[in-house]
Amino acid sequence: MTEERNNLKNDNKKEKETAIFDAACRVIRQKGFHQARMADIAAEAGISYGLVYHYFDSKAGLFDTLIEEWWTGLDNMTLELLDAPLTVEEKLAAIADYYLDQYEKRPNLVHIFITELSRSTANLTPDRLDRFKRLMSRTEAIMAQAQEKGDIRDDVRPHLLTYIFLGAIEALLSTMVLEDQPIKGQKHRERLAQGILTVFFDGAKPRHP
Repeated sequence: MTEERNNLKNDNKKEKETAIFDAACRVIRQKGFHQARMADIAAEAGISYGLVYHYFDSKAGLFDTLIEEWWTGLDNMTLELLDAPLTVEEKLAAIADYYLDQYEKRPNLVHIFITELSRSTANLTPDRLDRFKRLMSRTEAIMAQAQEKGDIRDDVRPHLLTYIFLGAIEALLSTMVLEDQPIKGQKHRERLAQGILTVFFDGAKPRHP
């Protein structure tokens, strides 16, 4: 009986946290991080103002939770990709698909990532900046590996290829975010990813004399 009560308590806690999380995404997308108030988030979630602080001690702490949700999956995936027995096309496809999959599932979260972090230095704390640098360095390592194998051109530095590739993904998502364009299913997502990869690899293919 005690275990059952604990399970119910944990389920209720998770439900409340999810409600606050989703409400925060909507409010921050609408008002921006600095203009959003915890009271606004509580009202959007349909819970009391005090209860929000029971789960999150500050707006900054809640914001970090939102960003952590984004970074954790990307961190884990890029680390696995480094030594995975995959082609460079498959590795970069996995990165592109992660961004697009997240946008399809949680467009508000991707909107926040782009507008409040990627395009705003005001919210880039040292820890958040380290996350960006880790993503860049791992993607750069994938580019360098491919260059060593002769799979992509070696007359452009790996970090520049990384900027071009990740920049293309961000530019696409930025446009979709600003125009509020949804991803309409898996086939649509695959077409978007393939478009990014085709353009990148057409420019990055090895140059032969």
